[in-house]
Amino acid sequence: MEATKSMDRRENLIFSIPAPDGTEILPKRQWWWSRERIEKTLRENGLVFTKTRDGWSVSYKQYLIGDDGQKRGIKPFSVIDKIFTQHGTADLRALFDDEVVIQFPKPMALVAYLLHFGSDRDSIILDFFAGSGTTAQAIFKLNKEDGGNRKFILVQLPEPTGRDDYPTIADIAKERVRRVIQRLNQEDEGRLPLNGSQKSDLGFRVFKLAESNFETWNANVAPGDVSALQQQLELHINHIRDSRTAEDILYEILLKSGFPLTTPVEQHTLAGKTVFSVAGGALFICLERQLTLDLIRAMAEHRPERVVCLDNGFTGNDQLKANAVQIFKTKGVTSFKTV
Repeated sequence: MEATKSMDRRENLIFSIPAPDGTEILPKRQWWWSRERIEKTLRENGLVFTKTRDGWSVSYKQYLIGDDGQKRGIKPFSVIDKIFTQHGTADLRALFDDEVVIQFPKPMALVAYLLHFGSDRDSIILDFFAGSGTTAQAIFKLNKEDGGNRKFILVQLPEPTGRDDYPTIADIAKERVRRVIQRLNQEDEGRLPLNGSQKSDLGFRVFKLAESNFETWNANVAPGDVSALQQQLELHINHIRDSRTAEDILYEILLKSGFPLTTPVEQHTLAGKTVFSVAGGALFICLERQLTLDLIRAMAEHRPERVVCLDNGFTGNDQLKANAVQIFKTKGVTSFKTV
């Protein structure tokens, strides 16, 4: 009757059960059943008490023939041998200091076993129901075993958990991936790569679905409504939404420029300003709010294919913007845009 750690803690499942010698038996953690159900089963002589060196243990009887006269069926064996639900709980407890932060996570060994059938060593695995992030840990495990380069994309709704440390299930998944990477880095610390191979990049990125960083133009404004039109124009003087970071804007521009979120991005300092180099210099993105002629020239000297800058970086300086167009053109930049 003793519940395992995979079950949510419930105070109403903590109470004493009287043993045959009158001893009050308390659970180490909590019972599986409610007080009412246990009392009913006790009256019906359905509990079994076993005396051990550590005290009494309580079990319940299972009858071959039920009250309805039907013979009890046999539980089917799994087609996957030696992988059980409790293994998923053990995987998580090993990472989270013996704490169960989510109930009934998928066993890592199960996901790894299934990936043997549907993926190769360079696959990208998409998990639309990431939960606690079991898939990520399984992929790290497989890559370490066979030297593979599998990648993963985890998708998880921010379902609330009621916890302060991990408010959503997505937060648990992120923390799990961080802890797995930390553990793998600790294991590899001081080890030399075999056969001249390089160590794997164990980094990961987290993105949240949100509205655009840029205010959208309201196309429903009546053409003759001068006041509403003026208000729209004023809103677009500074059209970037409040509290948006440079990283937020960077990745939206990246997507709108046709690059995937996994594209390598490097940060450089040119003429004292920050410039992001995308895909080895194919695209330069500059999010500075005060652009200078020296910065324009410095970017042009690197001859990227495309350049994107913030439009308000040219605010009040139309001459600089016109010069930028000509400088980039002479250096072979095929596309210069402002947003």
